[in-house]
Amino acid sequence: MMIDDSSPPDSNPFDDALFAPDDDAIPSTESQLAAVEARLGITVAQLAEQKDKLLRLAAEYDNFRKRTVRERQEAEAHVDPATTDALTLQQGVEIVEKKLLKSLSGHGLEIVNPVGRPFDPAVQEAVTTAPAEGPEEDHLVAQVFQVGYVFNGQLLRPARVVVKQWKDGSEG
Repeated sequence: MMIDDSSPPDSNPFDDALFAPDDDAIPSTESQLAAVEARLGITVAQLAEQKDKLLRLAAEYDNFRKRTVRERQEAEAHVDPATTDALTLQQGVEIVEKKLLKSLSGHGLEIVNPVGRPFDPAVQEAVTTAPAEGPEEDHLVAQVFQVGYVFNGQLLRPARVVVKQWKDGSEG
């Protein structure tokens, strides 16, 4: 390796290259200003675009919020006790119950309400017994305390019932 000793000892060849006047490398102040203004113009345009997007999004959210509040208020059932009698309210609830049960039965739900039928321990639960008036009424369901439900052949809840029981007068 060879060392070049032709330059003065305190000088740095890299410093000389950095500070050497080169007319093509240094742009004029006017061109630098024009370049900065062009970049600034692009940035201002981008900022305006983002601000516009933000304002539109805020307005859209506000409209959504107002719409959901309005829909929620419309969906609520308002009953004025001064103008609605109890019979009308009861009829309305019965209609809703019928529609709900019809919809559920369409999806496979069956109601177990066995009044007057023979007791079936597979879908019924005997809560108590009641005396039967004759032997033909023995083991028939007299009353249902709570209906049961079967969903697609599977028992969800047994019906809670009162079962009639015949006791022969000759016994005892």
